[in-house]
Amino acid sequence: MTLTQLRYLVAIADAELNITLAASRVHATQPGLSKQLKQLEDELGFLLFVRKGRSLEAVTPAGVEVIGRARAVLSEANNIRTYAANQRRESQGQLILTTTHTQARFVLPPAVARIKQAYPQVSVHLQQAAESDALDLLSQGDADIAIISTAGAEPTAGIAIPLYRWRRLVLVPRGHALDRPGAAPDLQALSTQPLISYESSTRGSSSLQRAFAASGLTPDIALTALDADLIKTYVRTGLGVGLLAEMAVNAGDEDLRSWPAPAPIDECIAWAVLPRDRVLRDYALELVHVLAPQIDTRDLRRVIDGNQEADWPVPPTWESLTQTITV
Repeated sequence: MTLTQLRYLVAIADAELNITLAASRVHATQPGLSKQLKQLEDELGFLLFVRKGRSLEAVTPAGVEVIGRARAVLSEANNIRTYAANQRRESQGQLILTTTHTQARFVLPPAVARIKQAYPQVSVHLQQAAESDALDLLSQGDADIAIISTAGAEPTAGIAIPLYRWRRLVLVPRGHALDRPGAAPDLQALSTQPLISYESSTRGSSSLQRAFAASGLTPDIALTALDADLIKTYVRTGLGVGLLAEMAVNAGDEDLRSWPAPAPIDECIAWAVLPRDRVLRDYALELVHVLAPQIDTRDLRRVIDGNQEADWPVPPTWESLTQTITV
């Protein structure tokens, strides 16, 4: 039995039993992959798949057990390689980040630039996704770090490190009915306006929906998007009042007016979520430290290795953090 055989076995399972697709994903020929599968079954003494002609039709009960254990073996083999690379102080590799548009567009650029300066041979790959999809990619092993935000409990899909706190802003074009001297619009005023916000705002469990409901109000969500730039674009067309992250509004938006969202709308926390039971390269932890300078990388490593309980300091505000990561 070899690691290559186990890798081919898992590839077949992940390709939904399509041998041609599995072979392309592991850069092997279809006959070569089929030969390795047969050799593995011969050694084990039982079939891993139910066959129909030359095609695989289903996974046998024994195959389900073997595939699960193969995944664990391959994961530990990768952990050994990663550990060795860290011990050798290797400065090349890849870092896969899955995150939302807001984080990728307005938060990560200076942090990634710092990592690229320190590790120029590391390639960084960004995968933009909704919050829940980002955590799914992390759980599936398709990302090294997920960077997401919540207004409630911390994520449970991995080891969650609080990075910073951020507020939502109310955004209108200059000349809008709400663009007048005096106090910022409250929930009652916002309930009379069509709102433009993130896709998650339509869910009953969202902090935005909860804030309005607690005040006996119902928001009019006129348009949603995953992209903060799109939200600003539609605010500029006059389609509604924007509710979006403070990081997405900057000096270039001088044609817009913004206020902090009403107090009943909770502030959010941005989290770096790391996979459990996986060894990460040193540069991955360095990125977390850049985004959360209040956390010592030695404490971070001890928590990941299971040698220390997580006791993270209170995350700073976005306003104070940005002065750190942009220098």
